[in-house]
Amino acid sequence: MHLFINSLAASAGGGLTYIRNVLPYLAEDPRLRVTVALSSDLREEFRHYRNIDLLDVKAPVARRFWYEQSTLPEIIRRSGADVLLSTGNVALRRSPVPQILLSRNSIYLSKDFYRDLLARHEYRAWLDTHLRGFIARKSIAWADITVAPSEAFAAELQRWAGRQVLAIHHGFDPEGFRRTSIPFAPEVEEKLGAARDCLKLLFVSHYNYYRNFETLIRALPLLRDRLPNRSIKLLLTCSLSPGKNPGAYDPETAAQLAKKIGASDMIVELGSIPYHQLGQLYARASVYVTPAYTETFAHPLVEAMASGLPIVASDLAVHREICSDAAEYFPKFSAQDLAEALARVISSPETARRMSAAGLQRSGDFSWKAHVERILELCTALLDPGGQKRPLEETVPNSHARSA
Repeated sequence: MHLFINSLAASAGGGLTYIRNVLPYLAEDPRLRVTVALSSDLREEFRHYRNIDLLDVKAPVARRFWYEQSTLPEIIRRSGADVLLSTGNVALRRSPVPQILLSRNSIYLSKDFYRDLLARHEYRAWLDTHLRGFIARKSIAWADITVAPSEAFAAELQRWAGRQVLAIHHGFDPEGFRRTSIPFAPEVEEKLGAARDCLKLLFVSHYNYYRNFETLIRALPLLRDRLPNRSIKLLLTCSLSPGKNPGAYDPETAAQLAKKIGASDMIVELGSIPYHQLGQLYARASVYVTPAYTETFAHPLVEAMASGLPIVASDLAVHREICSDAAEYFPKFSAQDLAEALARVISSPETARRMSAAGLQRSGDFSWKAHVERILELCTALLDPGGQKRPLEETVPNSHARSA
């Protein structure tokens, strides 16, 4: 089977994590030939995989949608591919082959996100998100099968688009995650060394609005008041300075908030940490925390569980699905409840040990190998037994075989 993967949208965060973890399993399958369209600046990272043909695409971000809809179909047709896997929330309107869409962006459905943008007076971003959301919703109708990374998000998509969506959890590779022992950059090691004797909270994320940094920052001085004898640091894998993070999100509000409430000295801005070094960072933290107000899967939660960290997370259906008993939950916009939840976990070693044990067990339920096998099963279902392409109307009804 010849699988064509459109990963032009993979540049940071979950999209890049996905392609980094899926390609090795596809490359090892002798039954497959795989062609991947990806951004030109990622070509070097993936060039060593066998059975993987890389298309070096130089499509500006502003023109990517037009390129995908106008040029990519002919490239796919010429490649002789059997099935298209679209990984970036947007499907081809007229795919020349059966198409599986991976939908994994919850901000298009999030009322909280739209309210947040208006509160920040980011009206252009508000309009742009509505437009992208319109396309993402249409894409579910354009695709033959739509897949979401969690049951909770699949259910949201299904209500939003009025079409069935299949839930297949993203995976985790514990051996690969812990394999690298390359030391941190000197400036990162210096910052970690300065926090050596502190209780370290960890939040792995680029700066963006829906990860709700401001609620976490507001909780820091409240936590300090509850634990006056503990020195506490929050480790961030981003910068709160403008222009130092991927995307167009402005961290200035968060930085000013930290200064205003006297929390700046509690925050350690490590900057972006390479994925292959994240395992070492989790190992040096005490508690993992996430205040996100919308989410689809949250890879760092699985990474934190596999690293034995207790977790304090905003009370989202996705977070409860992924973490189960391995996390303490708090109302997503309550800094006070967040501080109290952190204080409970930190003050009770027995609670932390119980959560750690539950997390280690739960993390074993997530497998990239199992994820890839399920995706390939869907690909096979879109082809007839002889491996010939089937007309789209002859595949599964509106091609959504199963609900979440």
